[in-house]
Amino acid sequence: MKDKLLHLLCADDMVQVCAISAKELVSEAKRIHSLSMVATAALGRQLMMTSMMGSRLKNESDRVSTILKGNDGYAGSMVCTAFPDAAVKGCTGDAETELPPTPEGKLDVAGYVGHTGKLTVVRDAGHGDPYVGVCNLISGEIALDFAEYYAASEQQPSLVYLGVRVDVETGTVRSAGGMLIQPMPGCPDEVIADLTERSGRVSELSRKLDEGMTLDDAVSEILSGLSPRVTDTYEPVYRCDCSRERIESALLSVGRDEIEDMIQKDGGAEVSCHFCNKTYRFSEAELRALLRAAEDRGSDG
Repeated sequence: MKDKLLHLLCADDMVQVCAISAKELVSEAKRIHSLSMVATAALGRQLMMTSMMGSRLKNESDRVSTILKGNDGYAGSMVCTAFPDAAVKGCTGDAETELPPTPEGKLDVAGYVGHTGKLTVVRDAGHGDPYVGVCNLISGEIALDFAEYYAASEQQPSLVYLGVRVDVETGTVRSAGGMLIQPMPGCPDEVIADLTERSGRVSELSRKLDEGMTLDDAVSEILSGLSPRVTDTYEPVYRCDCSRERIESALLSVGRDEIEDMIQKDGGAEVSCHFCNKTYRFSEAELRALLRAAEDRGSDG
C-alpha cells in the first residue's frame, strides 16, 4: 500500500485537515540513517509533520524546514526539509541511541528529543529573506510541540497527531500516520468543541493503519458526522535533492584557505550529504578547477 497524503475540508468547510500515511517514507529514512527504534519514531514523526507542511506550499521553488533541538535529550539537532509535492528529507544528530520504553510501554521519544529546547520553522520562497518562526519545546513528543508552534507563532489553534509504530522484535516500521486539524476563522465554538472531543479518535490513526485500514477509510471514520471531503491528494516520499553542483557551492562557501588546506593535507576532499549519506569525492585537480572557476566568475563580475 503506497504512502498517501490528503487535504480535506469538513464541517461545512470551516475546518481544514491534512492527513498522512507514511510507512514507506519512514522505513526509507530508517534504512538510510540506520536509525534505532526510538530515533525512527522521533524522526518519523518530524518527517510526517514537515511533509504535511510542505504540501501546503504554493510555488515549486518553495521549501519549508523544521529544526528540533532539545537541551536535555540525545538527538541533538533534528532537521527536516519538505517540498511542495510533499517529498521530504531529514536527519538527526544521533541515529544510534536506544532508550528503555516509557512506563506505558511506548518508545521514549521525549527522552530522545529532550523535554526542553527550541522548535524552529523556516519557510523559504527562494527569494528574499525566509520566514523564521521559533517556539519553545513543551514536551519533546513532537506533535504537542508543533501544536504549540502553530498557536504561538502563527496564532492558529491546531490539533496535531503523529504516530509511528515499530515492531519491538525486528525494528521494522509497522505503520506511520499523522493528522493536522485546524479550524478556519469564524469556525463555530461547537465545532471546535467537537474536534477537541475527537482527539482520542485521532490518536487511533496509526493503530488503524497498522490493522490494515486505508488512510481514506481511517480519516472518514475519525471525522464521521463532519462531512469530510478530499480536496487534494499527494504521494509523500523520502527524497534528497543534493547534487554535485550543490556540494561544489558548499565547498566554495568555506573559502579559498580552507580548500587549499584540504589540498595540502588530504590531496582532495570527500563530502557526505547529511540527508542521504551519498559521498561526493573531489580530486586535487577538481578542487583547483573549482577555485579557478570561482576566480573567473569574480573577475567577470
